[in-house]
Amino acid sequence: MADRDIPSSFYNPHAFVFDPEVVIALMADARIRQATERGDFDNLPGAGKPLDLTLYDDPDWWLKNLLRREGFRPPLPPSIQLRKDDAALDGELDRMFSRTEVRREVEGFNERVIRARYELPSGPPLITMPRDVEATVEAWAERKAARLEEARAREREERDRREEELRRRRSARRRRLWFGRR
Repeated sequence: MADRDIPSSFYNPHAFVFDPEVVIALMADARIRQATERGDFDNLPGAGKPLDLTLYDDPDWWLKNLLRREGFRPPLPPSIQLRKDDAALDGELDRMFSRTEVRREVEGFNERVIRARYELPSGPPLITMPRDVEATVEAWAERKAARLEEARAREREERDRREEELRRRRSARRRRLWFGRR
């Protein structure tokens, strides 16, 4: 029996009941298919790369994500923290202005190292040694003098460049006054 044999009164558009969720899903699929055919999804960042969903398998994924997003870092074992402090100490000392500040900072670092040596080890072994206070202060003073000399040399170069520019402008003005504008 062909479709033409069925009377048109048999098709009632109001006779079908559509689930709104199904309709929305069908419309979304149709739009995604049209966008894919147009090429709207071509050359997107991360195309062809797998999604990283490893965090979401863990029941505490939201807590770990929150801690990572907020920049929380758990405390390191004392031996590793002292290694990091030792590596960053010269940079911290270079921001200080007086020998007493530098000496106080190095003595504080040495006290933390000695205190860690007397505690029970938690983590890797402690290999950081206390620093020689006087040698560290002298090294700081030498770095400070070198930075000061470098700054003075840059200032001299800048001053010489400005003076040369001023001389050039004055001689150009004198030439214009003597020979007129051309």
